[in-house]
Amino acid sequence: MKTSFNYSLCALAVSSLGYSSVTLAQQSDEQTAAVERIEVTGSRIKRNDLEGAAPIDIINRDEIAKSGFSNLQQLLERTPVAGTGTFSTRGNNQDSTANGGAAISLRGFGSDATLVLINGRRVAVSAFAENIANSFVDINSIPVAAIERVEILKDGASAVYGSDAVAGVVNIILRKDFDGAELSVSHGGTTGPSYDETSASMVWGTQTDDANATLILDYFKNTVITGAEMGRFGTANQSPYGGEDLRSSRGFPGNFIVNGETRIDPGCPADQTFGETCVYDYGPVGMVVPAAERVGAIFQASQSFTDSVQGYVELSVQHNRSQAAGAATPLDGDAGLTVPGTHPNNPFGVDIAINRFRTVDAGARVWDIESDSLRLVAGLRGQLKGWDWDIAAQKGRSESMQTGSKQQGWVRTDFLQEQINLGNYNPFGGTFNSAEVIDAITTSLVRRGESHITAYDASISGEAFALGNQMVSVAAGVEYREEDAFDQPDDQFQRGLIFGTESVSAQAQRDQYAAYVELLIPVADELEFTLAGRYDHYSDFGSSTNPQLTMKWRPLDNFTMRASFGQGFRAPSLAQIGLGPSQESVFFTDSFRCPIPDAGNPACAATDYTIVFVGTEGLQPEESETYNLGAVWQITDEFDVTVDIWSITQDNKIDKNDYENVYNAECANQNSTVCVRLAPLPGQALGELSRLFNSYVNISAQEATGIDLSTSYHLVLQDMGQIRFSLDWSYISKFEKNGIDYAGEYNYPQHRWLAAADWSHGDWGVVTSLSYTGEFEDYAAPDLVESTTTRSIDAQMLLDVQARYNVTDKLQLALGVNNLLDEDPPFAIGDGDADLYGYASKVHNPRGQYIYGKITYRF
Repeated sequence: MKTSFNYSLCALAVSSLGYSSVTLAQQSDEQTAAVERIEVTGSRIKRNDLEGAAPIDIINRDEIAKSGFSNLQQLLERTPVAGTGTFSTRGNNQDSTANGGAAISLRGFGSDATLVLINGRRVAVSAFAENIANSFVDINSIPVAAIERVEILKDGASAVYGSDAVAGVVNIILRKDFDGAELSVSHGGTTGPSYDETSASMVWGTQTDDANATLILDYFKNTVITGAEMGRFGTANQSPYGGEDLRSSRGFPGNFIVNGETRIDPGCPADQTFGETCVYDYGPVGMVVPAAERVGAIFQASQSFTDSVQGYVELSVQHNRSQAAGAATPLDGDAGLTVPGTHPNNPFGVDIAINRFRTVDAGARVWDIESDSLRLVAGLRGQLKGWDWDIAAQKGRSESMQTGSKQQGWVRTDFLQEQINLGNYNPFGGTFNSAEVIDAITTSLVRRGESHITAYDASISGEAFALGNQMVSVAAGVEYREEDAFDQPDDQFQRGLIFGTESVSAQAQRDQYAAYVELLIPVADELEFTLAGRYDHYSDFGSSTNPQLTMKWRPLDNFTMRASFGQGFRAPSLAQIGLGPSQESVFFTDSFRCPIPDAGNPACAATDYTIVFVGTEGLQPEESETYNLGAVWQITDEFDVTVDIWSITQDNKIDKNDYENVYNAECANQNSTVCVRLAPLPGQALGELSRLFNSYVNISAQEATGIDLSTSYHLVLQDMGQIRFSLDWSYISKFEKNGIDYAGEYNYPQHRWLAAADWSHGDWGVVTSLSYTGEFEDYAAPDLVESTTTRSIDAQMLLDVQARYNVTDKLQLALGVNNLLDEDPPFAIGDGDADLYGYASKVHNPRGQYIYGKITYRF
């Protein structure tokens, strides 16, 4: 349903939408007026048509409605140009540092390499960074009901927009100039796990010859899917299905250090016994899809003061609530917990240390997350002697808070030790202690974060001078921006009293100014070049200058060639620059203590170890180069084909220093200050791994190449309406990181495509779409798969269907099914860290078949 626009096909796309002739006529009139002077994503020069040299996908409002998705994240993750690094609240748990957020990653370069704009302007980044220090724009803060269209520029655009536009730009164009009122309500649910979504929106607008105002209210809510509802996809023990048993070594019951030896709790059930370790399955208590609720309002208005001067304002507010959950608090030797021999329940009769234990009786740990975003833009625009000008100011804020109450599983180790010493808390035999004791060992937590943006911009564009019989157009502008962000964990994290949850500490601010110029140079009616350049200066690292050159050549009336080259950059994020001591958990085996798999060796049990990050001074911006070569062939008025060959190279990428390299270099040394170990037990050369210190550095290089193809065909059926076929296909031939090609490897499918057939006849319409994700190699452990063989994760194809009926020219009904065939995600052994449940969570969705209905009424 996504249209890869060959911009001259605008009328064709509209004609396939299946609305009544009255609605079509209104849209046609509106588009005719709008097409007079249009600024397309990737260029600052306004044109008399939509056709440019840059490859752009456009998802319009009607296509969004036909997708059946109620939020932007669901829609964008289905687009073939999306890739690894796209993330959402799905699968969210407290091992994420961006709980409640969602982001889009174009081409797989990461959400921090994709610039997200609203009406062509930047917005404040999420207060909580993803993956410790990667800043992103939370697309959950943009209500779908407010979107007129989504323009996806599949090319670098730093010369126009500055930082972050490495892999492309997602520009959200909001609805405006609306006259009347429109109310929409939808509800749906899955046929497998008990899950449903409800959304409602209201659009109201009024306008006169010289003023207009549009108000949009939006509401969305979904219920939770827990791991316990997911069957085989909700357990960490995937061995019955051909995968790994990755149940946690921090068990319930646990194990202990008794007279210098590791001893399992005598009460450990046989099916949880792994040598001297009692394992625990945390899968059922996790949230595959957390509960969420979002409400927002957007107001846009304009007022013409004279025939050539207009004022405008945009105001948006959004409030989001969601949850994240993980298993009960995991505790190991770092917690320093002991049990005296005099404890009434101590089965060993001597003083012992708790080695691996989980407070399951206190319950799973749950975060409540609330985020608020505010955006205000005010400006003037107009015309002066044939030139368009625009001056605006913007204020934006993103504010988030995570809270955990005493009833949500948050255990403090000092409180727990006190209750053990008093003989009140029994850590043996998988005992569920009394509510009074649980209340005595738990606490409440608060994490707060904010980010702000203040920006001013001024631009001008128009025809500058003649070049032969052609007019050269110019756009130029200046910008100034101030940004700040902080992320503050609870003090109890800082004091080392809370275990088992990632935490981030960061604070930074900076200002930036920029100037850019863009020239559209038509050499002839058939050939034009665009030359753009931009200078950016940042207060914290210096400056960057980036050029861009594009070409469009139309040798035939129905055939166009296009090409582009550009340099880009991404500034270090505020979280990366201002990073304080921050922690994440990573599953791996301490191979220095477990050189070969051995059930009798406690070090061989699956363990998530703590990686501690600290800030790094002197981070420099990432640099990139992008190339694109394409062709647009309008074979007939009904049939078109577009092909683009693209390449992106990103150098000096800021990334985590590979913890495996740090581990290999430091962790064989008991006295290392980088790889910190506990004191070894008698007979051991190395103690248990406590924490590994790491940092962010300019270390990585990424290079990707591929091909995009899109085509559409419009078929008129005699006395049977009309049908529009479309296909959007993306193929990645290479995705190289630091010399290793990941194309076709884990999480990097080479083929993704989306095909649709949209039939309409009178007041009826049916749209079907097929979403395809190609196969890719599994991330298999050496002990499961022979080193000379590989295992592939199967391709997946999802079928969506929606039927619609215009009851009147004001009332429309829609009924649809996403994943009509109820396809499960293909089996994956997984990476042993983020993917533990038999599927690749960053690529495949385990939600299953989803049925929904929608009513839209226009007053």
